[in-house]
Amino acid sequence: MNFEEAAKKVQAFVSSMTGKPATLVKLERISENGGGWKAYAEVYEESAFIKSVGIPSKVMDRNFYEVLLNNALEVTAYARKKEIEL
Repeated sequence: MNFEEAAKKVQAFVSSMTGKPATLVKLERISENGGGWKAYAEVYEESAFIKSVGIPSKVMDRNFYEVLLNNALEVTAYARKKEIEL
């Protein structure tokens, strides 16, 4: 599978999981575990803290999501990360 297909898959997957538009910020080919792709997407989401205290504000948090894909572009792992190294 090529880079463009992997990029589209990651963006679509993260958008469907979060309900928000996702922007791909990093995508790399990996060789561990039979190969595949490791990707990071950023999503701007309403601040959970601001929401929990009931303040009427549209403060947005920038969240990163890590997605691992196998060679067939199947998602094998998905996690929110505090930060990423670009």
